[in-house]
Amino acid sequence: MVDVQGTVADGFEPVRDAFAENFARRGERGAAFALYVEGRKVVDLWGGVRDADSVAPNADGGVDTGGGDGEAGDAVEPAPWTRETAQVVRSVTKGVAAAVPLLLHQRGQLDLDARVGSYWPEFKANGKERVLVRHLLSHRAGVPALDTPLTPDEAVDGVSGPRAVAAQAPAWEPGTDHGYHAQTYSWLLGELVRRVTGRTLGRWVAEEIARPLGLGLWIGLPESERGRVGRIAGVEPPAAPATAGEPRLRPKRSVAEAYQDPESLTRRAFGAIAPAPDENDAAYRAAELAASGGVATADALARFYAALIGPVPFGRRLFAPATVTLARTEESTGPDRVLVVGTRFGLGYMLHGPASPLLGPGSFGHPGRGGSLAFADPATGVGFGYVTNGMRRGVTADPRAQALVRAVRAVVTA
Repeated sequence: MVDVQGTVADGFEPVRDAFAENFARRGERGAAFALYVEGRKVVDLWGGVRDADSVAPNADGGVDTGGGDGEAGDAVEPAPWTRETAQVVRSVTKGVAAAVPLLLHQRGQLDLDARVGSYWPEFKANGKERVLVRHLLSHRAGVPALDTPLTPDEAVDGVSGPRAVAAQAPAWEPGTDHGYHAQTYSWLLGELVRRVTGRTLGRWVAEEIARPLGLGLWIGLPESERGRVGRIAGVEPPAAPATAGEPRLRPKRSVAEAYQDPESLTRRAFGAIAPAPDENDAAYRAAELAASGGVATADALARFYAALIGPVPFGRRLFAPATVTLARTEESTGPDRVLVVGTRFGLGYMLHGPASPLLGPGSFGHPGRGGSLAFADPATGVGFGYVTNGMRRGVTADPRAQALVRAVRAVVTA
């Protein structure tokens, strides 16, 4: 039995129950969840172990967290998840990174309707002359994959990625359709921000967002913070049947088939770095990969999204109302050329819909492939942050995250 730590405000006890149930029924190994409402933190929970590969699920879908029945010294107790534990959050990073160009626009430093090539001349090559800044943010730029994937070393060197996407011919006429830029988003946004500001995207986040708000959040993990970051690992979901009101959220067969086809745009987009990098490697975590390399605590993500839509204690509001509108106004919708299923995107953010259910129609945020989720809901004043170390196969709508979404919805809309 996992001992859930932390606090919940009066009335939010069902959220704690849902979080605990993720360990008991859904194979959670280590996780944290935080929730802000109208700038006030009302949920702050964590439990399990820091390193996902230190435990295995037991027969009933829960986890055994160490010890054993051997003699003293036979087993090493896994390190527990603490309030300060951070994790790699994969594509949740995209939502943090997207705030940078939107804030630059808000400050008058970036025109969302300008051509990318006006800031980054090399990007105009091979039919990309008309790609707009808003196309990068809404996954309409047409470069979700590379003809020649980058090696893990090339992916993090800060030069090869921007050079590769600048030279890449688009997979469709830019601006006419959308497809999830799973990995290339790192180099598209990162280089644009560098050309506009002279700073790397990770440095901009650190100096303009994370430090002023006191966030345990990094796109480019400093060496000084390595010790607080746990190890992620792939885990299989338990076989227990879904209960009433909890639908099985499995990818459609067409998505699975696309992943199996090495020539599909799906496989090529997620395989833009090959072989797949080791996300537990220090060099990977230190790289400023805006698509997938962010490291954060649940509290940092919830506080970040709360600050996008309103003031938080000891921190200012980040987005003006007009910028919130930009973030959550639909730019792309329908069948996604990469994810196959229908998706909805605003400028840099995934919007509420069947592929990624959030709290309500006005919610905006981003899931991370395998489980983590963070978003804002302006209608209820919610900033939501969930971080896990046990990565599942799905890209969106993880059952553990969705259990928390349902619990929050029931409380804040009661």
